[in-house]
Amino acid sequence: MDAAMEDAGATGSEWDRGSGGAEAVLGLAGAGSSLSVCYHEAFGPHADLILLEAGDDLLPDLLQGRVTVRGRPEEEAVLCTPSATYAMKFVGTSNSMFLIPPGEAVAASLRPDHTNEDATVASDASASIIKVAPGSIELVRTAPRLDKLRSLLRERPYVLDEDLGDGSEDRNGLYTWQDLCVLVQSSDSELLEGLNSLSAVEIDRFWRTVDVGSVNTVLDMILHNSVLHDWLPNALPETGVLSVMESDGFTHKIVTHCLSRFGTKVEQEAGSCWRLDERLVCLQFARRALSRGKMKLNSFMDKWERSLPSGMRADLQMLEGEVLYERLGAETWVHAFSVADLPLTPAERFAALFRERPRWEWKDLQPFIRDLRVPGASSEGLLIKYARRTQPSADADPIFTAR
Repeated sequence: MDAAMEDAGATGSEWDRGSGGAEAVLGLAGAGSSLSVCYHEAFGPHADLILLEAGDDLLPDLLQGRVTVRGRPEEEAVLCTPSATYAMKFVGTSNSMFLIPPGEAVAASLRPDHTNEDATVASDASASIIKVAPGSIELVRTAPRLDKLRSLLRERPYVLDEDLGDGSEDRNGLYTWQDLCVLVQSSDSELLEGLNSLSAVEIDRFWRTVDVGSVNTVLDMILHNSVLHDWLPNALPETGVLSVMESDGFTHKIVTHCLSRFGTKVEQEAGSCWRLDERLVCLQFARRALSRGKMKLNSFMDKWERSLPSGMRADLQMLEGEVLYERLGAETWVHAFSVADLPLTPAERFAALFRERPRWEWKDLQPFIRDLRVPGASSEGLLIKYARRTQPSADADPIFTAR
């Protein structure tokens, strides 16, 4: 984007040496004022120049060069500011839009057929046209395209005891921040939020997710050491935890990452400590219990409760957006179905949900769509657009099916 702007600026300098007149157009007195126009000696298609329509809120970023255009050749381009993503849509117009370069108004010089004007017209001030624009690019705020980010990070999760050497032998499936900025259509701020939501961590310059088995191992060791050293789950001393874990062969980076994934850091007079979140820890053990597939609800609850650390209690409300229940005869079954694995774009999200179930009750559907964020669209609007609501009776729960 910056290079294109520099090229346009260089071209503009050449145009300034010819006839101009943008100032004359801007200086028209008002209603009834007129100005002759003619073709500039550099008139042509100028395909490298495209009009961009932007609101006042975007102008500071545009004028200060804080915008980039992101997208691979096979993708629709988006324009990104430091904090927002905009779809770029070409909007044609039936009216002719003349592009006139800066410069003083001068006598008209060329007819449309590039012959000289007669002396009578030549005595009038005129503005010179370098291009007739067929339309402009309209910017529309859109959600960042983070599905691709999730796909990239899943190519090569980090596993314990992994050795990358100097990082030059095998970079397949590994991405630096700069790589992600090129590949993912998102502003820097939204990209960082996406990395945090995926529990990604920067290891040896590469952004990675951590393998589920590795996360479970580290969490188990933290909980095991909390029992051995009489550390309370809501007050794990950071220095003590890191020292013990590193002596067991776990790296500082991964231990800190797991602590932040399952808890919150608290600063105290005696030093920093970590408060584990009971819901997040219990949820991790629930995922483990369901890792082998569908289970009877009673069997699952028994297995889940027996696996939890002392003092923590299982609660089905913790599993909203993580599991689905199914009634088969007299038994209720449960299986893993996480919102974190669903597409981020509304159309694909609803399609995936209706593939899983053709009919949804609202209490079951809501946990799987409440995280959808589309600029300019409410959750209710998305629901109306992608789902059809039916209600058998006034007192019955509404049912949603694919539209």
